[in-house]
Amino acid sequence: MEGPATNTAMETGPQSARGIYRHRLPVRITHWLNLVILVVMLGSGLQIFNAHPALYWGERSDPSHAWLAMAARTHPETGERQGITRLFGREYDTTGILALSAGTPRGFPAWSTIPSDHWLAMGRRWHLFFAWLFVLNGIAYLTWGLATRHVSRDLWLHSTEARHLPRTFRRHLSLRAVRADVEQGYNPLQKIAYLLVIFVLAPLMVLTGLAMSPWLDAAFPVLVSLFDGRQSARSIHFIIAFGLLVFTVIHVLMVFAVGPIRELRAMFTGRLPPRQNES
Repeated sequence: MEGPATNTAMETGPQSARGIYRHRLPVRITHWLNLVILVVMLGSGLQIFNAHPALYWGERSDPSHAWLAMAARTHPETGERQGITRLFGREYDTTGILALSAGTPRGFPAWSTIPSDHWLAMGRRWHLFFAWLFVLNGIAYLTWGLATRHVSRDLWLHSTEARHLPRTFRRHLSLRAVRADVEQGYNPLQKIAYLLVIFVLAPLMVLTGLAMSPWLDAAFPVLVSLFDGRQSARSIHFIIAFGLLVFTVIHVLMVFAVGPIRELRAMFTGRLPPRQNES
């Protein structure tokens, strides 16, 4: 997902009254495609997870050694059904949220799973189909970004910016400073976040997904070894998925903080309107 455009994309001269040209068409297209793709991938991924709501490290799926597990059980004193989530050996009552919702044992609630509440086979098909759309969309964005120098010019963290990271961090603890700097381009914190997503989290998401494929494991066993087993790959895949979810939530919160109407108009039209035009 994209944030404020760099200074090099700003308009000057007579046309500046129309605002700032912020996002070029390929950025806008890939941005909105990614939003749809990631929503479907998360929902279908949770449906797959619900078929076996536990995560492990290594190759074996030993229930007694799960670092995360969700299950429904009967309370020994009250006799009521409760949902229990066990994380690193500690148990939490998550009835109505995780492990047990609407009286039905499940990992995540039905409203969060796609395409249905219990449909593992179709969930896998949806997940795989949209995973390849994610890959193709990412390749298209990266190819365009490298060819037009969008990545090196707008996203790459330069040495002067790296030296001033602590000062930038302190400055952007203030919402007023964030709003004041929104037209000035990608700040270093944004650049780090976008580069981390593009070059670390997204590739790891794809590789761990491939490592869980039995026929790819047979053809390329080194892929499983790279992550120390299929169950480790599944755990990393799960963690990265929620890392991307956190990134998206923060991204949306920042959009609302600096002015959602202007930001959304920029992502639809490419142009960030002047602040004085904002109602």
